[in-house]
Amino acid sequence: MTAAETYPEPGLREVVLGEAGRIDAVLARALATSRSLVSRWIEEGRVRCEDQPVGRASAKVAAGARVVVDIPVDESVLVRPEVVDGFGILYDDDDLVVVDKPVGVAAHPSPGWRGSTVVGALAGAGYRISTSGAQERAGIVHRLDVGTSGAMVVAKTERAYTGLKAAFKERTVDKVYHALVQGLPDPLTGTIAAPIGRHPGHEWKFAVIEGGRDSVTHYEVIEAFGPASLLEIHLETGRTHQIRVHFSALKHPCAGDLMYGADPALAAELGLTRQWLHAHRLGFEHPVTGERISVTSPYPQDLEYALRHVRGDVPLG
Repeated sequence: MTAAETYPEPGLREVVLGEAGRIDAVLARALATSRSLVSRWIEEGRVRCEDQPVGRASAKVAAGARVVVDIPVDESVLVRPEVVDGFGILYDDDDLVVVDKPVGVAAHPSPGWRGSTVVGALAGAGYRISTSGAQERAGIVHRLDVGTSGAMVVAKTERAYTGLKAAFKERTVDKVYHALVQGLPDPLTGTIAAPIGRHPGHEWKFAVIEGGRDSVTHYEVIEAFGPASLLEIHLETGRTHQIRVHFSALKHPCAGDLMYGADPALAAELGLTRQWLHAHRLGFEHPVTGERISVTSPYPQDLEYALRHVRGDVPLG
């Protein structure tokens, strides 16, 4: 399915068709989903038109026809317990858990995603987490990109979920990232306040654009190495790809971030197959006890190796 298509809510769905034509095409448009998905439902005997089973996807239907579809659960968003390499626990109590998310792991299942998830890894480790919201997103109060590693908090109880969601909304959570960006930002300490929205020419990218959502990033250079600099970054807002977009707009993309303009030669030299970006520290007031919690995630092996190389501590190869 494309970004414009959805997976409809499971269960019986009655649709009065607004146009005539092939039933797979007409019904797909009516449900805002894909023809291949509708064709599969027809093959499984899940589609009836005017109380008669639809035998083939190419069957013609008239405008105004009444169609009933028995929409199954989308298997791709079911939570499956799994063991995930590199997945760790940084903090754990009765109400919440802070995980150390490896690269390549999504926050929760979603249509089209076939890889590992934080929700699945927690289920595999025997955790019971909050069921607020959609079942596949249970306990998720914020997200890290699939290609970004680091600390991520998940609610285990309803009261923790409510409190943490409010804290993120009110921007009282201290979200500290470390990033290795190309070149040396000027000034060495600063704030980037630039609106972010969907990239007008690329479906899966974001960009600094007029009319985008307010986005604020604070940064400080920790170390400078010539071809790259290590930054500490505090997010005031939490837009999708915010750090990657803001530093790309400054012509200092995260090393290894080819989607946002990083130099592929430098990425290869540093052995990077993803952006050098890590959710290094997470600080927040415990939603139940009021205690201040601060958790730090160490750099994973690939980022540590690239950093040591750019420092000159170790040769590559």
